[in-house]
Formats: sequence, structure tokens, C-alpha cells
Amino acid sequence: MDFFESYGLILILLAGGVGFIMAWGIGANDVANAMGTSVGSKALTIKQAIFIAMIFEFAGAYLAGGEVTSTIRKGIIDSSFFTDIPELLVLGMISSLLAAGIWLAVASWLGWPVSTTHSIIGAIIGFTAAGVSMDAVSWDKVAGIVGSWVVTPAISGVIAYLIFMSAHKLIFQTASPFESAKRYVPFYMALAGFVMSLVTIKKGLKHVGLEMSAVNGYILAVIIAVLLGVLGKWYIGRMKFSGSEDTDLQAANVEKVFALLMVVTACCMAFAHGSNDVANAIGPLAAVVSVVSSGGEINANAKLAVWILPLGGLGIVAGLALFGHRVIKTIGQGITHLTPSRGFAAELAAACTVVIASGTGLPISTTQTLVGAVLGVGLARGVSALNLGIVRNIVVSWVVTLPAGAILSIISFYILRASFGV
Repeated sequence: MDFFESYGLILILLAGGVGFIMAWGIGANDVANAMGTSVGSKALTIKQAIFIAMIFEFAGAYLAGGEVTSTIRKGIIDSSFFTDIPELLVLGMISSLLAAGIWLAVASWLGWPVSTTHSIIGAIIGFTAAGVSMDAVSWDKVAGIVGSWVVTPAISGVIAYLIFMSAHKLIFQTASPFESAKRYVPFYMALAGFVMSLVTIKKGLKHVGLEMSAVNGYILAVIIAVLLGVLGKWYIGRMKFSGSEDTDLQAANVEKVFALLMVVTACCMAFAHGSNDVANAIGPLAAVVSVVSSGGEINANAKLAVWILPLGGLGIVAGLALFGHRVIKTIGQGITHLTPSRGFAAELAAACTVVIASGTGLPISTTQTLVGAVLGVGLARGVSALNLGIVRNIVVSWVVTLPAGAILSIISFYILRASFGV
């Protein structure tokens, strides 16, 4: 086609640039899901959290980001509508990446934890509905996404509440918290090992060609859980504290054990997030490169060019390093006061919800899942423990994300069409 012969290189360079902007936005906003609770509970400093996240997010994005990626994220639009007008799909995907990247930068600057997945989906819906056809959008899937605003935070909130209350009753409210911790913490470590193994297997390893059957995945997760439980029992058994220490001091020492657990869970979540959510940036980018390279042919899946994954990984790391601290503060300190045990409950609950969602096909936002979990932990101490002003701002930002992505995408789409004379 003349269009792709004339503008092919320009389109790929443009797509690479806006793809980097989108990945930057993912790093700035979404990485707080993995590290916010660790920072808020003082298990890690912000500098330590950013350094650890940079390593594990990049490793997840680069090693496990996938050789082949779906060109249309979540099947939200019908690509058959673009068969005769592939140039509009290319311009639309570039517009979507730019729109979602801009919105994520604005939200990150304001400290709002929004969904990167919903940002790119809103942008894709916007240019498709306004520039091509309303019928090209799968509106039933859009309804499912809106429903997930309530469902996923509620599930993770309930799980976080139960985990935190169990630790509170079994360990912190007993006459000797440290002795109780020796008995029960290995079980929490085993549960964390089981859930985090499943998250890594389901969200990370499948992209590296190490995809396992469901049965083998669960068997491996159980083995890791048992090993971690035994290791935890040995580790906490070696810790020596004077029996004369008062209850508060014992509880503080138990919190140190949970702080160590949180660092491990945060690393796993960062790796899984990098492997999974980098697709929000590289999916549309891969679609552009695929369509341009094939002269206008649209494929359901696009083979990744070798430079795309490193670009996505570097973008995530850059956004995290420059803007990540703003959203980390909102998650870790703005919603409610976190201790390592509360942060651990929230992180583990979010991971449990990710596993449940991937098993049931429930549409999920990792951001909303973790915010729901932190809310659940806060509610365990009563509504007064929550900063309701921050909570209100977060909920408003969730509602605004889809239309904001759509409006910015429509504006960008028509500017690009005019620029390329399409």
C-alpha cells in the first residue's frame, strides 16, 4: 500500500516513541502496587523500593514479557472492521499509546493510583468508537471492566481483612506474641510461598516457554510452600529474645519478621507485574510494527521485534525512578497507617485475588486490587483509620480513567489523520 511505503519508518519511530511514553507511565503509576505497602510499613525506604522494583520489573518485562503478544488488548475491539482500513488501526494504536501515556503521567503527578490496563483500553475504545464504528467495540467487555471497579477491590479487601484479623487474633493479641509467632508465622510464610509461586507461574513463566499444566503448577507451588514453611520455622526458631520483654516489644520484634516477608512478596509481585503489564505498552506497539511491516495485513498475534521488549522494560524503569515515589506514598501512607503485618496482609490478599481472577477469567486491575486490600486492612481497625479524602480522590480517578483515555485518544487520532492526510 502506498501509505505504508511512504510513511512506514516514520510510523514505526512514532509508535516506538509513544510506546516508551506509555511504558514510562506504567512505571510511574502501576509499580506502586508492588512497592507501596513495603514503603508505607517502613519495611523498605523509597530508595530501596525503587532500586528493587527496577531490577524485578525490568527482569519481568524483559525475560518474561512474551515472544508473541495479542495485538488488540483483551479483545476489546473487533479487528475485522479494520481489514480494509489498516492505516486507521495503526494511527489509532499510536493515538492510544500517547493518550494513555499522557493520562498516566498526569495521574502519577497527582499521586493517583489508576489502572494502566483501563487507561489503554479506554484509549482504544475512544478512537474506535469515534473514528471507525461504535459496532467495532465489544461493549459487553466494557461493562465487565466497569463491574470490576467494585468486584476486585471488594474481593481483595475481604481477603486482606481476614488475613490481618487472623494474625491479630493468633499472634498480636496473645499474652506472648513472640511465642505465638513461632507457632503461626511459618503457616503465613507457606501461604505466601504458595500464592506467590502461583502468581509467578501464571503471570511470568508462561511467557518464557516454561508454561506448565495447571496440575504441575499447583504441585510446584505446594512444594515451594512446604519448603518456605519449614525454612520459616527454622529461621524464627533461631531468633532469641528475652522472655521478660513486655508484650509491645515482643510485637515489634514479630513485625520485623513480617517486614522480611514483605520484601519477598514485593519482589514476586514486581516480577509478575513487569511480565504482565508491559503488554499494555508493547501490545499496541507490536500491532503497529506488524501491520506496517506486512504492508497493511492485520494478524491476531504479532511476533515481537527484538527491540520492543527492552524498550518497554527501560520505559517502566525510567517512569518508576522519576515519578514512582508519588503514587508509592499514596498507597503506602495516604490511605491508612501500615505496619509490616498489615502491609503483608494487603500484599498477600492482592496476590490471592490475582490468582482467583486468572483462574476465573475475571477482568482485573492490579491497582484496584491492591487499593481494595489496603482498604480492607484499614477497615479492620474501623472507618476512622482510613483517610476518606484520599479514598474519595482514588475512586474518582478510577471512574475518570476510561473517559479520559478515550477523549485524549480521539483528539490525538484526528490530529494524526489530518497530519498524514488519511
